[in-house]
Amino acid sequence: MELYYTFSVLIVLASLFSYWNLRFLKLPGTIGIMVIAMMVSVGVRLLGERFFPDTARQFFELVQDFDFTEILMGAMLNFLLFAGALHVNFADLKEHKLPIITYATISVVLSAFIISGLFYYVAPLMGINIPYIYCLLFGTLISPTDPIVVLGILKQAKVPKRIETKITGESLFNDGVAVVMFAVVLKLAVDSDFDATFGSISKLFLLEAGGGILLGALLGFTSSRVMKKIDDYKVSVLITLSIVMGGFLVAKQTHVSSPLAMVVAGLIIGNYGKSVAMSAVTRDYLGKFWELVDEIMNAILFLFIGFELLMLPDLTEQLFLGIVAIAIVLLARLLSIFIPASTILRKRTYTRGSLITMVWGGIRGGVSIALVMSIPNSAGEIKEVLLEVTYIVVLFSIVVQGLSVGKVAQKVLKNDIVTDAEMSS
Repeated sequence: MELYYTFSVLIVLASLFSYWNLRFLKLPGTIGIMVIAMMVSVGVRLLGERFFPDTARQFFELVQDFDFTEILMGAMLNFLLFAGALHVNFADLKEHKLPIITYATISVVLSAFIISGLFYYVAPLMGINIPYIYCLLFGTLISPTDPIVVLGILKQAKVPKRIETKITGESLFNDGVAVVMFAVVLKLAVDSDFDATFGSISKLFLLEAGGGILLGALLGFTSSRVMKKIDDYKVSVLITLSIVMGGFLVAKQTHVSSPLAMVVAGLIIGNYGKSVAMSAVTRDYLGKFWELVDEIMNAILFLFIGFELLMLPDLTEQLFLGIVAIAIVLLARLLSIFIPASTILRKRTYTRGSLITMVWGGIRGGVSIALVMSIPNSAGEIKEVLLEVTYIVVLFSIVVQGLSVGKVAQKVLKNDIVTDAEMSS
């Protein structure tokens, strides 16, 4: 009953905030919901305890009962990644496979080390000493672009298709690398018995990432063959739901990456499955069902992000460090995009405008917040500092970058000459 109560409150608030956004703010749906949730959070903090103490206390308790890390990483992320991948054209990803693989792996690692190094030397200048291992932890959790946020925002931003495909593909796959890196660094930080050798790290990566890809392929091809034999939209929807929910249980038991499994399964069903196993009616119903699931889950996610403001002890305490962290993260994103583009991908032609768009389109979101909240409380004040800084970076990324990425793309790409080599890269 408690779960039903909580979910009911979330749906009611999401619907109200969506209406108010469309009626008054007129911002992109998900961002508008988050902004209103933040405004409500500020109102509860400033006025609630003074004028409505009982209501404010109940609201605080409701938010505190949310296990954001478990809800997002253990449930919502799987639905959102599957829904997003279901609508991605595999041919587009294949056409840009080298940039996507490079940005989802090498760029994420490069960004994590650039951020950690700069953060380690900058933080003491502001009177905050953070051990390097925790700076590296911050670098790993803030480096990956958030697939949920990116997919949601790029739908509404008028970004050229070739760039949208690279950013979308990168965001879908970089979670596997980032989560494995985060898990390794977290073990180093809190577990003195963990032996971080090249072999142990490689084994963990292969198990998490490789196992997730294999599981996703198995789920995708098997379910496509099953749906081909019945071609009924009601049963097909149930099968895809079972893939997401049952696939997560299998991934958890086998210790493989459920996000990568959902991405691969969604890509296979959305491309191979739709072409060989579904009639036009089934494709239409399946597409609309998962589009609706995607919208509802996104609304709830951004509601969460807005209300997480209530969980922070004092956001203004680390405001200056957070602003500096924004600059560090953007610089790391710039270097992690430009360096591979000028070295590994040098045979392909990239205009300056397309690279700037990719830098500005690397948006962080709920995944970073969920990861930082998973740091054990034994980290003490360091966790609070990292949580506040992460929240500031994510807010800037979603609100400022998310609202302006379309305009930035139009401006920097206006005078670019797009060569055939870039179009095929």
